[in-house]
Amino acid sequence: MTGADTPAIACQNLWQVFGTGAEKALTDALARSGQDAERAAELLRKDGFIPAVQDASFEVREGELFVIMGLSGSGKSTLVRCISQLLPGTAGEIRIEGENVVGADRKRLTELRRRKLGMVFQHFGLFPHMTVAENVAYPLRVQGVGRKERAARAQEVISLVGLEGREDSYPRQLSGGQRQRVGIARSLAVNPDIWFLDEPFSALDPLIRRQLQDEFLRIQNSLRKSIVFITHDIAEALKLADRIAIMRDGRIVQIGTPTDIVLRPVDDYVREFSKDVAKGRHARVASVMQEGAGDAGPDDPGLTTAMTLDAALARCMKLYEPVPVRDASGAVVGTVHPSDLAAALQAEET
Repeated sequence: MTGADTPAIACQNLWQVFGTGAEKALTDALARSGQDAERAAELLRKDGFIPAVQDASFEVREGELFVIMGLSGSGKSTLVRCISQLLPGTAGEIRIEGENVVGADRKRLTELRRRKLGMVFQHFGLFPHMTVAENVAYPLRVQGVGRKERAARAQEVISLVGLEGREDSYPRQLSGGQRQRVGIARSLAVNPDIWFLDEPFSALDPLIRRQLQDEFLRIQNSLRKSIVFITHDIAEALKLADRIAIMRDGRIVQIGTPTDIVLRPVDDYVREFSKDVAKGRHARVASVMQEGAGDAGPDDPGLTTAMTLDAALARCMKLYEPVPVRDASGAVVGTVHPSDLAAALQAEET
């Protein structure tokens, strides 16, 4: 675990450029552009290189569920492969719990992946000749954990993902959703501090996908892992994320909470993602309230900072004076006028 002020992940000026001689080409392009990242990327493209990740800088806080989203080819999967060092970046710094992993030797990276980092990908990658229990216990077997201990841990995470009773089943006997649960359980077996998930639900049908999203949130509420989750689905991002980074053509164009993305998009590209989103189901009261005790009227409909605008409006339909807003502990932290709730819903619809 990290200290309170140390992010789980910190990326600074990270680049991933594909092409022979990419490192020198990037250095030259940055020099020619006066260190302008966008201009440098244009120069690289003209010279036949592919700048898949461009000057990415961000942090993932301990216990945070950080979603990276964008269209196909936006660079989101490449970015995560750089962070996990499955793909060495061309330039920049990557720190995992304060440790700079750029240039780390093979032994150290192997140790990190075995003991600190968990990974789940779109394609399950289960061993067809192994049972559910054997698949889940496999990372512990690689670590040299004894048979009895790894069986107990495997059973623990199998129960966590809701697969009790399927321990002796083989992957061919499971549904797609069940196989994905096995993949999640296997990645959790080593109890990683940091968890990478690359479009883990995108191959599933919508009903199973929603069920697994709910299950995933339940698991996260219990374990509070530091998570980087990749998706191209805005609804999935808004449902799961503490914060969202939106990528376009290798660049991060906005980082913000779901409320920020829905109500305060920085440009037309981000606005297009959320144009069909029911804003009242995602934006929170905290985004429109006035902080401090303020002058509230006599009514108290029981609003909280985490309540959606839709839910808050439903409680305020017949009220015409400012009302108090409370935090999770019940303390009054601000006020909001019912008309401001309605105005926030209309802000991006014109």
